Amino acid sequence: MSVVGIDLGALNTVIAVARNRGVDVIVNEVSNRKTPSVVGFGPKSRYLGEPAKTQEISNLKNTVSCLKRIVGRYFNDPELEIEKQFITAELLEVNGEVGAKVMYLGQEEKFSATQLVAMLLTKIKATAQAELKAPVSDVVISVPNWFTDKQRRAMIDASDIAGLKLLRLINDTTAAALGYGITKTDLPLPEEKPRRVAFVDIGYSNYTCSIVAFQKGELKVLATGDDRHFGGRSFDKVLIDHFAKEFAEKYKIDVYSNAKAYARLSVGVEKIKKVLSANAAAPLNIENIMPDIDVTSMLKREQFEELAKDLLDRVTIPLQSALDQSGLTVEDIDAIELVGGSVRIPAIKEQIAAFFNKPLSFTLNQDEAIARGCAFACAILSPAFRVRDFSVHDVVPYPIEFTWEQSADIPDEDTSLTVFTKGNAVPSTKILTFYRKEPFDLEAKYSEPATLPGAIPPFIGKFSVKGVKPDSKGDFMVCKLKARINLFGVLNVESGYYVEEEEVEEEIKEEVPEGMEIDENAPKKTRKVKKAVKKGELPVVGGTSALDTKMKQIYAERENEMFAEDKLVQDTAEKKNALESYIYEIRNKLENQWEGLVNESEKNRLTELLLKTEDWLYDEGDDTSKGVYQNKIDELKSIAAPIAQRYFDREEEKRQAQLSKKSGGDQERRAAEAAAKLRQEAQDAEMKDL
Repeated sequence: MSVVGIDLGALNTVIAVARNRGVDVIVNEVSNRKTPSVVGFGPKSRYLGEPAKTQEISNLKNTVSCLKRIVGRYFNDPELEIEKQFITAELLEVNGEVGAKVMYLGQEEKFSATQLVAMLLTKIKATAQAELKAPVSDVVISVPNWFTDKQRRAMIDASDIAGLKLLRLINDTTAAALGYGITKTDLPLPEEKPRRVAFVDIGYSNYTCSIVAFQKGELKVLATGDDRHFGGRSFDKVLIDHFAKEFAEKYKIDVYSNAKAYARLSVGVEKIKKVLSANAAAPLNIENIMPDIDVTSMLKREQFEELAKDLLDRVTIPLQSALDQSGLTVEDIDAIELVGGSVRIPAIKEQIAAFFNKPLSFTLNQDEAIARGCAFACAILSPAFRVRDFSVHDVVPYPIEFTWEQSADIPDEDTSLTVFTKGNAVPSTKILTFYRKEPFDLEAKYSEPATLPGAIPPFIGKFSVKGVKPDSKGDFMVCKLKARINLFGVLNVESGYYVEEEEVEEEIKEEVPEGMEIDENAPKKTRKVKKAVKKGELPVVGGTSALDTKMKQIYAERENEMFAEDKLVQDTAEKKNALESYIYEIRNKLENQWEGLVNESEKNRLTELLLKTEDWLYDEGDDTSKGVYQNKIDELKSIAAPIAQRYFDREEEKRQAQLSKKSGGDQERRAAEAAAKLRQEAQDAEMKDL
């Protein structure tokens, strides 16, 4: 069983696997270490990962990207207007959440964001299994720290639909911190001052800074600041707007009015942005941006920084927010680790270094650090792998409160309580106590809705406590409920029970003066005290934003069907390619290897069949079934196989002859060597007699 970590990014996904010698990053089918986080749909099959990216510009309306940005959101979320700038497919409501409308297998289909993420995870699973040649089950996936309970549950549902066993959802910067700390051998001991490190992660769409305290065997996230709409794509958009204006004046074209022109410009500005990270100026050349129109331009780094001034002014805000929440100052920070592709922009690095007034550290791989941390987290949790213990303590991003109806028997009862404050440790468990005579409900929600992303509702879950009744004296039943934020960062009321006060005997421990011996046989002194004793369980029925079992099963079955369709199309394409290759192979052998082994009639027959099959392949055989291609191969083999056998027999005779000749030569050589040896021995004997 493999242990896999997945950094599911808005632009690319990185897969890492834990092995006995460490953690390796898995390459995909085209040997890239990053797989595009893109899903596309066509007339015959889906396109997932690399194939989806390849066909994106030619199939914009049926290609969906930025999946992580829309999962777990509702269609009326105002932040979707931002995402529509980067997603070319049409977004709409699907089963109560945002989804996409596409043409698939010649029909209009609607898929929810949860389904779309599951499709990408299915691809990631297949990529990992192909590389590892072993089943992939246990995984840990990274998510932004600001993900709400609903978004996290959507990721869990997507993993279930993809057939993955998700062991944990871990925050991006926490994963990077784990990868940093678990390999360190010089961390302070628990009684010593912790090492405080700021992890700054600026990716394609998101910016996060986490302050983390390290001690031997553990890390604690102290605070996190973020900017949900700051990343590489923000800088791309600035450049697109700049060049769109320039091209409107210079070439009289409007790239905003043409989706393909906009997509081609997007690709171009991403390249120029990367070039400017290492050079003072960079050219932009896009051929055929619109029919018969090529565009060229040049941009200097100073111009780029001036265009992006509003963005660059926001760089220090998440840094200051994280520091303020942690209660630390820049002097308290021992190191600053940078990860994420966008930290390569020189102006960003300069601002971060100036803020902390310290040199920046790049000991982690900027593109792979999060995936590696996920793999370490998976190795810690998976029973299939043994790794040194390393505790990870994250924090709650938003305060959570419970509310309930007031009991008629307790008129002055409070009806709400903030149970988990912002910055509370994760995972964490709290015991809630209620006094009731009958079943009751309570609701969990975020207590500060204004701080949540977009219009995500504050509701987390409703929990009904059953089996509650008056106690044996007709008084209140003392109900205890266990509320827990687990390793996924989601909240559940995991169990309930009730307690009753009972008198129990408790030993009285007396202080013994120093030097006095204790008589072990002396009777123990006890006293009767009243204690709450657990008497029984209370069933708790919860309702959350997670998919219900039936819908999840429907989605999983649909995903399996689409995967089978994709596999059939892939196998058919491979069989078609095999037929084409076999035609060229046999034709080449007829002219070379098999010369002299084929009579004229046989050669003409095979040549005619090759030509006929080739014509069929490029005409009506361009789109047919896997079985038909195999039948064509078998038909050719029925004539070619006897010739191939004759060629094999001839080559085998040659080989045997060479072996025989070599064997005969070896015998003559050995005989000559034996005769020479005898002559030498005789000469030695004569010399001895003399």
